[in-house]
Amino acid sequence: MEEQKINTLWTHLHWLSVLAQQGSYTAAAARLGVSKAAMSQRIAELERAAKVTLVQRTTRSLRLTEAGQRLVDETRASFEQIEQSFAQVRDLAEQPSGLLRVTAPVALARQQLVPLFAAFLQDFPDVRIELDLSDRLSALATEGYDLAIRHTARPPDTHVAWALCATVSVLVATRAYLRQHGEPQTPTDLQVHNCLHYPRSQDTPAWTFEPRQPSAEGERITVPVSGNFAANNSEALREAALTGAGIALLPDFSAQAELRKGQLVRVLPDWKPVGAFAETIYAIRPYTPHVPRAVTALVACLRQGLANGFGV
Repeated sequence: MEEQKINTLWTHLHWLSVLAQQGSYTAAAARLGVSKAAMSQRIAELERAAKVTLVQRTTRSLRLTEAGQRLVDETRASFEQIEQSFAQVRDLAEQPSGLLRVTAPVALARQQLVPLFAAFLQDFPDVRIELDLSDRLSALATEGYDLAIRHTARPPDTHVAWALCATVSVLVATRAYLRQHGEPQTPTDLQVHNCLHYPRSQDTPAWTFEPRQPSAEGERITVPVSGNFAANNSEALREAALTGAGIALLPDFSAQAELRKGQLVRVLPDWKPVGAFAETIYAIRPYTPHVPRAVTALVACLRQGLANGFGV
């Protein structure tokens, strides 16, 4: 292939690498901010220039051929270096700038993070944030996220993690529910209550507690619980508890406002729930030799905004 012709294909090669990361034309086009038709056209042009099929398409799936995968593997490091070099040059500017793609849990983001993001964007008007609300753990590097906010006990060893704040789990209900059904005095009393729970892998849900004031008799206790409502989102559990439906176990950031207003009250305040949710909120990103200035500025903003935790 002529040198001049090769030089016209750098963008095509980059788009192929993004297609390999995203796994579909639709996702790759969205990642690049182009149309699906433009994405398909560039890959077709690259295949004609290479005189070999690079992508095998079916109605339901997409995969790279051996030639396509080899091309992606052998150019990946070069594109990553170009990206890092450009980020370093861009950071020579006085103010952070550019697009930050951030993923965060639904409840935490809606209740606590969005106001902090809004304040950050006022301070740094040249930065844009694209927020993905998701409770699933994303593959940050392959999905193109610059930062993940995660409620986790152990960040991945291959990533850089900044601890943002501590968090605790709280057991809550309405006063109306407790008047009607009685207030538990010990964790074992929960077995006769309607417990609104976060579904886990085990067949029978169970909550674990330890006394806040350890004593000779106080030990960790695990209690099987049951209830007529379960959800993998703490906001949904909180809303169900607010109707008086039962007792819910929530992370403190989900119950903070309702506890302060008296709409919810603590249940078993002398006992500490353990193991239900992690006790630290982190900002996490894949390791790279250079961290963009916009990322470090956002992390600093979040650490300052969450420094006092959630006051529960």
